[in-house]
Order: sequence, then C-alpha cells, then structure tokens
Amino acid sequence: MDFEFTPDEERFREELHQLLLTHLPGDWAKRGLAEPIDSEERHALADLISKQLADRKWLTMAWPEKFGGLDASYLMQYLFNEEMAYLDAPGGGGVGVTSVGPAIMMYGNEEQQRIYLPRIANADDRWAALYSEPGAGSDLASIQTRAVRDGDEYVINGLKTWVAGADRATMGWLAARTDPNGPKHRGLSTFAVPMDDPGVEIRPIENLAGERQLSEVLLHDVRVPIENRVGPENRGWYHVASTLDFERSGVASYARGKRHIEQLVDLVKENSTLSEQRQAVRYELADRWIELQVGFNVAQRIPWLQTQGISPNHEASVSKVYGSEMTQRIAGTGVRLLGMAGLLQRGTDGAPAGGAFARHYLTSAGSTIAAGTSEIQRNIIAQRGLGLPR
Repeated sequence: MDFEFTPDEERFREELHQLLLTHLPGDWAKRGLAEPIDSEERHALADLISKQLADRKWLTMAWPEKFGGLDASYLMQYLFNEEMAYLDAPGGGGVGVTSVGPAIMMYGNEEQQRIYLPRIANADDRWAALYSEPGAGSDLASIQTRAVRDGDEYVINGLKTWVAGADRATMGWLAARTDPNGPKHRGLSTFAVPMDDPGVEIRPIENLAGERQLSEVLLHDVRVPIENRVGPENRGWYHVASTLDFERSGVASYARGKRHIEQLVDLVKENSTLSEQRQAVRYELADRWIELQVGFNVAQRIPWLQTQGISPNHEASVSKVYGSEMTQRIAGTGVRLLGMAGLLQRGTDGAPAGGAFARHYLTSAGSTIAAGTSEIQRNIIAQRGLGLPR
C-alpha cells in the first residue's frame, strides 16, 4: 500500500485544520487536552463546530450524496478523524454519523430515511448508543432489555450503562430483545427512541477524573411506536454488526497520542531539569514516539483495505488493542516524567500543561475497556485473524 496522501487529500486536511483553528479559542492548543469532556465550553464548541462541518457536508462526508454526504473515500474519513482528534476538537457527529445513519440507510424504510438522516447530516440531532448493559458489555448478544409488542407499540424495559453523551442526546439508538426464546444473536431488534420520552431516566456516571461523560439509562415502560423499529424484527444484531464496515481505523488514539507526546517534549525543552532528573524517561519518550508511528501505519492500513473491498475485521481489533494500550503507556510516561507535579489537576497552581496529564492518566484507565475490551479484541484476532479455535 501507498502511505502517501494525494494532493487533494492533503488540501482537505489543511482546509479542515484551518476551519477548526478559526472556531477554537486561541489558547485551545495549550489547554484543549486538559478541558473536561463535560464542560459547558466544550459542549458549546461542539454545537458550533458540528454546524460548521454540516454546512460543508463534512460531518457526513462518507455518506452517499443522496443521503446528504459527499461519497468521500475511507481515506478522507480517516483524515477527518485524525485531524479532529489531533486538535481535540469537540463535535463530529458521533454515533449518529458512524452507526445510526449507516444502519438507517441499509435497513430503514424511506420514511425513516426521510425523517432521521437529514437531521443527523444537519447536526440537528445528537444520538446516544444504547447498547451495553450491566451484564452485557462487549458481548452484546447477551442483552436483556426487553421490547414487548403491544398493538402498534413496543413497551421497553431495561437498564443501559456506560452510555456516552446520553445527558445531551436527543435520540437513542437502542438494541433490545424482542424474542427471548430464540438464539441470542437472532432475538434482538433496533429502535430509534427519543431521549425525552416518558420513562427514560438518565443517571450520569462520574469517571476517575470527576467528569460526567457516561451515564446509565433506565427504561421503564417506555412506549415506542412500531414505526420506530428500524429493519425487520429480531435482526438487530446484524444491523449493529454491519455498520462496523464504516471507517474504523482507530486513528483518533494515535492522533491524540501524538499531541500528548509533543506536549511532553515541549515541557522538557522548557525545563531541562525534567530530563536531567529522570534520564531514563528520555528513552521512554523515544519508545512512545516509535510506537506511535507504528500505530499510524496500522491505522492507515484499515481504510486502505476497505478501499480494496476487504472488511478489516481482525485488523481493526489489532488497531483497537494497540491504540488503547499505547494510550495508557503514554499517560504513564507523562506522569513519570513530570513527577508529583504531573498529578496536579486542572485549576491547580503549577499544574504542568494545565493538568492535561493528570486528566490523561485518570481517563486512560478505561481505554482498554471501552468500545470492546482488550480481551475480546484478542479473541477476535486469534479466531478471525490467526484461525485459532474458540
């Protein structure tokens, strides 16, 4: 494969970069990585930037033109995700763009496409993925939330957890069990659920850094019209799985990692005593940079495979494991290099990089769990990549 980008691709990267710099605060480059994920400023910026991207059809660039996209290539989507993550720019469409929209295009009827897709493409709706449950995280086939048919409605009861952005979402993309007696992969259905429906209760979960990005979502006798079921009943597992064919390189981990390492190098240049007191950490920084370059190559191979018509199943798992574990290693290097000061959080006098590394260290703990644990990813690599038995 060719790791060079075309002039058009590089031109798009620069245009996107300049657009983001225009709307991000002037000091964002220094403090963005320390800004809490749930701050009001970040939320306001997300709304502003999403609208700017939507106006250019960049928010849904990989979607077909007939659905409000640009039919952009996987590599263009890769560059979009890389640049957004490198600048830690809020906005970008989330699961509405990456999962919900593609599922509705493939399995929704014309009326559903007419209602939901323009609102996603125009950044009018924010979606939350209502998948994980206390007993069903990486193994979504174990979902127990029930959707029971009652005339022209479904009555939904259950508890979803680790839901990102639920407190600000207008719509939920719900996987629920509609056939409790069938094989567990064949008894699920998918629904579009307004998050302000009666019976939907959102309970924020605080992470180690004190941020409330995740939530529990309790569904108690929530009534959803049959028109809100997307696709045939009991085929929801396939609806969820098939959307994974969209861009899934994991490049965001490497782009954010690059910013963190660059920030650490700048701190060392500004304060030479950091490297003099901890000379071994200089080698750690070099190791992290080399790992980062390997990671970018792993990530870029995935959209390249997709352009060849190959579904990068185990390759995406390789990128997920490598990227999430590298994220933790970079965070560890940061706090070791900065010493006790590296544990000072945002708003504390003397916190290096505005507390970015304290936040990074605390939030990186969940990176090997979220979006599929490292154990699950290694099973996928072993079985689908190496052909090993279950």
